[in-house]
Amino acid sequence: MLVLLVCILLFHVASAALLFIATIHNAWWVGEEFHADIWKVCVNGSSNCTEIGAPMEGLATMQTVQVSMVLSTTLCCLALLIFLLQLFRLKQGERFVLTSILQLLSCLCVMIAASVYADQRESLHQSNGLIYSGTAEGAYGYAFALAWLAFACTLLSSLMYLVLRKRK
Repeated sequence: MLVLLVCILLFHVASAALLFIATIHNAWWVGEEFHADIWKVCVNGSSNCTEIGAPMEGLATMQTVQVSMVLSTTLCCLALLIFLLQLFRLKQGERFVLTSILQLLSCLCVMIAASVYADQRESLHQSNGLIYSGTAEGAYGYAFALAWLAFACTLLSSLMYLVLRKRK
């Protein structure tokens, strides 16, 4: 049982790391001369970066993605702390339901963020030509892919916590 708990703990830490990388790194939409994410757009490498801010059309959409990713990362870290506390506080046979619920909420938040970005990316880029000039010829970057991978990992983690019972 100890080996199972250690594996689940390592899987949870890996999920949190994926969420941190997907939230922080500037690679949601990439091309040869630019890279863009949910926080800024950089053209010509990293020399000319523009923060995503107030004069942008569709700012509410980008703020939805930003908030969802930050909330997902926060919930995942909180679930990890609660899991560690529950490990020593729960009686034998009780389930890690609270940890599972927090992981499921984290999973839903990252799914919302990635889905909204995938759906609204083209309209955001077209309506904000000054910020996203020259970014039409690009592809989804590794941070976007990591967000979807984190979705799968947090979903799997929440299901593992739901069925996990504390045993001897």
